[in-house]
Amino acid sequence: MIVKTPPSLSAESDRADDGASSLSPATIRQVMAVTALASGLVATYLHLWKLGYMGVLSCGSGDGCEVVQMSSWGWFLGIDVALIGAAGYSAILVVSLIGAQERFENERWPTIALACLVYPAFLFTLRLKYAEFIVMKAFCPWCAISAVTITLHGVLVALDWRRVGRGD
Repeated sequence: MIVKTPPSLSAESDRADDGASSLSPATIRQVMAVTALASGLVATYLHLWKLGYMGVLSCGSGDGCEVVQMSSWGWFLGIDVALIGAAGYSAILVVSLIGAQERFENERWPTIALACLVYPAFLFTLRLKYAEFIVMKAFCPWCAISAVTITLHGVLVALDWRRVGRGD
């Protein structure tokens, strides 16, 4: 006896196998917007601390944050790395919010723009994590938040790329 799967069940199981299509079109970009906002605020906090506007740096136990923030690795081409992060996360936030609008949710250009922002930032983060862990042998929890966020963004951009590439 042959048992046929109803079309609605087979379509659902096909979607369950693909993480990108199980999310609503705007969800990926909305998650990116929220996490970019959170990490952008963290980066702004660290930048304002470096400028002397935030008092004592809240970092938990140890002095890893101060070591990392005040090292030569905390600057890139004379610019505070936290300021670079704040600007980068602001750009990701803006593109994500625009791309999550109904009229743009299936457009490819927001995904391309996000990829152009996220993947270089991910590589830059790898450089900073190398310096933090290997060179300085320190740990900054605030920096870890950014590293997790940009890694998550890399995965979300890849899922969004697959989604818009198929025309879902």
